[in-house]
Amino acid sequence: MRSSNCVFKPACGQGSYISKVVGHRKQREGVTSLNRNKEETGQEGRIYYHSSSISALTERKQKTHKEESAAMARLTESMTNVLEGDSMDQDVESPVAIHQPKLPKQARDDLPRHISRDRTKRKIQRYVRKDGKCNVHHGNVRETYRYLTDIFTTLVDLKWRFNLLIFVMVYTVTWLFFGMIWWLIAYIRGDMDHIEDPSWTPCVTNLNGFVSAFLFSIETETTIGYGYRVITDKCPEGIILLLIQSVLGSIVNAFMVGCMFVKISQPKKRAETLVFSTHAVISMRDGKLCLMFRVGDLRNSHIVEASIRAKLIKSKQTSEGEFIPLNQTDINVGYYTGDDRLFLVSPLIISHEINQQSPFWEISKAQLPKEELEIVVILEGMVEATGMTCQARSSYITSEILWGYRFTPVLTLEDGFYEVDYNSFHETYETSTPSLSAKELAELASRAELPLSWSVSSKLNQHAELETEEEEKNLEEQTERNGDVANLENESKV
Repeated sequence: MRSSNCVFKPACGQGSYISKVVGHRKQREGVTSLNRNKEETGQEGRIYYHSSSISALTERKQKTHKEESAAMARLTESMTNVLEGDSMDQDVESPVAIHQPKLPKQARDDLPRHISRDRTKRKIQRYVRKDGKCNVHHGNVRETYRYLTDIFTTLVDLKWRFNLLIFVMVYTVTWLFFGMIWWLIAYIRGDMDHIEDPSWTPCVTNLNGFVSAFLFSIETETTIGYGYRVITDKCPEGIILLLIQSVLGSIVNAFMVGCMFVKISQPKKRAETLVFSTHAVISMRDGKLCLMFRVGDLRNSHIVEASIRAKLIKSKQTSEGEFIPLNQTDINVGYYTGDDRLFLVSPLIISHEINQQSPFWEISKAQLPKEELEIVVILEGMVEATGMTCQARSSYITSEILWGYRFTPVLTLEDGFYEVDYNSFHETYETSTPSLSAKELAELASRAELPLSWSVSSKLNQHAELETEEEEKNLEEQTERNGDVANLENESKV
């Protein structure tokens, strides 16, 4: 029994042991729960700390962003003021607008889009106006003496008001100058003191003052000769002065009258009756893309030996990096075929074929409005009435080139004559024209021709191969036949 009691003693003490273990476990779980609570509270504190720091950073970023946006707004305003030249409206607080009138390239590239759009929308500056006048002004010309070396051309190029003023001033000055000399001769000789003395022989009779001397100078230079004031033979100095004034007066007359005649007969006004179409068009003609414009003559007296030229004015940059502003490129309007020499009796349509040598070879309909170019057309010829050379000019910018249009016909056949309707001279009508460039059209045409040429060549090769195969078969059959015949002959001999 003792043994049994002893045996079961541990079993009796096992419950207290288990209770102790359970208690220790509960204590551990409490400690761990306390630690977890501490960790959670620490994490919450950390999260709260992080959230507060993030909110502070965001507030700082917002403030800096607002300051940067305000500074950028002031900068853009100052840039726009500098670009538009509004110096009176510039902000005093913006130092960029005051101390930096010229913006660098990086600043120009960083401008807002609306500013760049406004600048791109500005009108293209013409090199030659529609009326033919060149829009070029010469500035800082220091060698002005060159104008005086060619004084005749300088006088002809002056405006009428200045030309007439110079014409009157030259004659008036020469008359006054020689009148003063005639008065001095009479005064030095003492003719003024012997006006009423009939025994005195003056240099010029009836010359009693400066006014009479001035009138005598006018009569001498213009060879009027009223007969009241006459030079006498007792005055050698007066005879010499008379010769000098006569020669110089003839030179002045020839120079001034010649200048006026040349200015009057200039054929500049003749160019006013030579008209060009207000638009140029691009359309298909004989299967090729062509650039066309129309010219006409309003007078019945025609232009003799009329010829026409065309130039493309466009800035370019070479492969070496050199920038060439307003580079001039020749546009072929029939120089090699003779189509540039015109018989300008009725309006004519001048055509330029867009080929590989054309500067419009790679320009399509979508690319044309983006190009900054100008086409200058020049019509030259001799005026039939005067024989002087006349030149008429006009120009077309990109906005005046219509893609996919043709000119309305103006020539009609009437009863016994042809009539030109100049009301339709500038009119155009739309026609079906591909929007691709001439280069792209040529590539498409070459691609369309490739399968045809390939199929023809392949068929020819196939026929050649079949013929060679047939020839080989025929040779083999002939050899076989020849061999059979030889065998038969041998057998017969045996």
